[in-house]
Amino acid sequence: MINKLTLIGVGLIGGSLVRALRHAQWVKEVVGVGRHVANLELAKGLGVIDDYKTDPAEAVAGADVVVLAVPLGAMKNIMQEIAPHLSEKTILTDVGSAKGSVVADAQAVFAGRIEDFVPGHPIAGTEKSGVEASFAELFQQRRVILTPHETTSATALGVVREMWQVCGAEVIEMSVAHHDEVLAATSHLPHMLAYALVDTLARMEDRRDIFDYAASGFRDFTRIASSDPQMWHDITMANQSALVEVMKRFRTDLEQMITAIEKGDSQFVKQTFERAKKARDAFCDGK
Repeated sequence: MINKLTLIGVGLIGGSLVRALRHAQWVKEVVGVGRHVANLELAKGLGVIDDYKTDPAEAVAGADVVVLAVPLGAMKNIMQEIAPHLSEKTILTDVGSAKGSVVADAQAVFAGRIEDFVPGHPIAGTEKSGVEASFAELFQQRRVILTPHETTSATALGVVREMWQVCGAEVIEMSVAHHDEVLAATSHLPHMLAYALVDTLARMEDRRDIFDYAASGFRDFTRIASSDPQMWHDITMANQSALVEVMKRFRTDLEQMITAIEKGDSQFVKQTFERAKKARDAFCDGK
């Protein structure tokens, strides 16, 4: 059980983590950290946190576990603020969607105690944001990826692993590079496509008619374009190398489809659709 958990960044992911831990009776005290007192008051009123601080350095004093749930662009500054104030027993982890930048920041800031930092990424979320959107069941039967480094403490890794398991998640481990490549393809690219499509349509002269006649297919495909722009800006910049590679691959395939349609190559078009349907059906069936 965690006696004191400090949550830096009280939003959907961090709030859902705390709700799940409370439901499992696996945490005694939670201190939230954020820039906006109104949001922290809301989190306290919802029972997500017990107390709050606006000074991260003050909040981490005596913490058993510190969870960094801030945008990737803010990660290094927060690490620098809290580093001198961590106790020897404190275990750190994060929930960032790109791991390369987070690990680089941690190695620069926590050089003397990098073994206590366990990089993590829950593969869960919704298009909604904010602590008011959090719920305890968010991580049930979802995966959480941990990307420990060579010197990661077995104790720290065990605590973070168990923390997510009691939330109902399946915890797996992989390398930082592999994580960022996989997530670039399966999560980051879809968000880029959704944002780009909605923006393209919104800038067309007849956009009013387009949105008036958009149906459920458009709504389903573009749902994630309602996600937090700042968060996804930071993810894009943090994982730009892997993301650019998979975007170029998609661009090549899209250009092939454009050419096939221009030439009336119905066989190419149909085969592409059939392969895609087969792949997605297998994914949805858990195969």
